[in-house]
Amino acid sequence: MAKLNEAMQRFIVQALACYDTPTQVAESVKEEFDIVVTRQQVASYDPTKVTSKALAKKWRDLFASTRERFRKEIAEIPIADQAYRLRQLHRMVQSAMNRKNIVLAASLLEQAAKEQGGMFTNKRELSGPNGGPIPMMPTTIELVAPNDHSED
Repeated sequence: MAKLNEAMQRFIVQALACYDTPTQVAESVKEEFDIVVTRQQVASYDPTKVTSKALAKKWRDLFASTRERFRKEIAEIPIADQAYRLRQLHRMVQSAMNRKNIVLAASLLEQAAKEQGGMFTNKRELSGPNGGPIPMMPTTIELVAPNDHSED
């Protein structure tokens, strides 16, 4: 197991907080610091994993603050916004149509329909019609006894 200084540890914790995989982080550490670390060693710096139960509080706090900041900043990236993606798809469709590339245009239109329909999200509507409460429907259970009166 490689001996890591504080800068390397900070780098690993922050990369994991930004949802990089242990493999990606290990490769980044190799490129950045010219030191080989295993995926298991990297995973031990992820407080969401069982292997990091002995992780110091300062690294847990750094992980939490970095992840919170990452989630806030991701909303500022244009491609993360559905309206931006649809606008770009619209431009691509127009360009494809101008070049008489009907197959590409059809594919892009399908992509836009999927985007608009929410196919690329994992959102679930947990409400009833028009945002109201989910209507309660009574359940009726009918017990039927087996027919033992056979006339053989």
